Amino acid sequence: LERISHRHKPLTSPACPHAPTRTQSAHTSSRTARCSAGPPTQSPIGASTFSGSTWMAEVTQRSGHPPSWADIPRDLAGLVLRLLPAYADRVRFSAVCPQWRAATRQLTLPPPLPLLALPDGTFFCLPDGKRFRFSGFGFAGYKSAACGRWLVFPRDDECFLVDPFSRATVTLPALSRVRLRPPNAVAKYTQRGNLQTPHPFLTWMHIKDWEGMPTLHKLILCSPNLVAAFVGSGPFVQILMCQPGASSWSVRANDRCMWFEDMAFYQGKLYAIAGVTRSFLSSTSAKIQALEIHRSRKIGQAIKGDPDPMVDAWLPVDPAFVKKLYLVESRGTLLMVRRKVDRISTEGSILFTAGKSEFEVYRADIEHSRWVSMTTLGDDQMVFLGRCCSRAVYASEYGMPSDHIFFLDDDKVDVTDYLYDKESTSVGVYDMKTREVSSPLPLVWRREMVLSSWLFP
Repeated sequence: LERISHRHKPLTSPACPHAPTRTQSAHTSSRTARCSAGPPTQSPIGASTFSGSTWMAEVTQRSGHPPSWADIPRDLAGLVLRLLPAYADRVRFSAVCPQWRAATRQLTLPPPLPLLALPDGTFFCLPDGKRFRFSGFGFAGYKSAACGRWLVFPRDDECFLVDPFSRATVTLPALSRVRLRPPNAVAKYTQRGNLQTPHPFLTWMHIKDWEGMPTLHKLILCSPNLVAAFVGSGPFVQILMCQPGASSWSVRANDRCMWFEDMAFYQGKLYAIAGVTRSFLSSTSAKIQALEIHRSRKIGQAIKGDPDPMVDAWLPVDPAFVKKLYLVESRGTLLMVRRKVDRISTEGSILFTAGKSEFEVYRADIEHSRWVSMTTLGDDQMVFLGRCCSRAVYASEYGMPSDHIFFLDDDKVDVTDYLYDKESTSVGVYDMKTREVSSPLPLVWRREMVLSSWLFP
């Protein structure tokens, strides 16, 4: 801004009492300070349009007094905001004065980079990793995140979704209130000596009677009138559905509980991926199942077979690594991201420690019921990967390189595959081109807070 105004002395005005001056600049964020040096060299706005003397003369003639920071052209404010990809920096920009706040709301801008939410109510802003706290309600104690911007707070009598950005809330039924379809369904067992085993397989009716209330693993808002959730005990999970404000969830009573890893709402259907990673389950492949939510809600397999020609690559009997599966939509395509975590055993011990991570990406070819291997995330794409929420964004909107996967150590609740050699964790970044993992972001938190999640403003 100083460059544009030909470095005239700082501008102040009673109309904008909090406008930044040279003495106040030390209190602004480092990213805002960098923006004050001037717009980027490749500016879409011609330099002549905003020459300092012309702009000052026009504003002075129009208003009758010297210009203030509140009078900067809206397009110029847009240039500054585009250099502020962090959510906290944009909040500070809009807090300067009413004019800047209006510019923030009215301009068409790429969304800010996501925040990283921790269960203790702490938020980290990307890309600088600075801590951020929302005023008022602290948002500590959430149990999951939904659809990018909702935090989930289960209670004994009901469940709340809270949007920390708008403070909107949505009420859902308690997990103890589940309606069976059909309503007269009963759990069946087979007697084998003194042991009763579920027959013909494990269903919701079996796990709901186990000790302790089933745990919410993941929740998404498919539409304003439909919510889907993974609920289960340990690895045994079923899909529950409800409408916001309803008195109960509903579940297909006779459907098989599976080791559901992730789900995504894609082109009017709910897709859930069941990653089989335990030898006592009968299936030996990772399968995608499609749920037609607007008709019969019946589950049907959308993709058959394995993405690898070597089935052994997906068998769960190899103790050397563990696979984590994720679904994410990117540029109109449904992707499956497979994270392979090496497990290193200590000599003389049966315990495993997490080692390095590797990633593979596959495109879902629904029409031909197959997986297609990909060596890139797609043109100008980077992915934020998390168990609660994953999303692909355009890298160029933030001046960041494409083909990078930002991932979290987001182990499932009640499911332990390995130990860690460190008590703290951070955001990992995987480069699809070099196939290397790095931790470039200055974010560190305690590992027991495994429910960390991305939030997208």
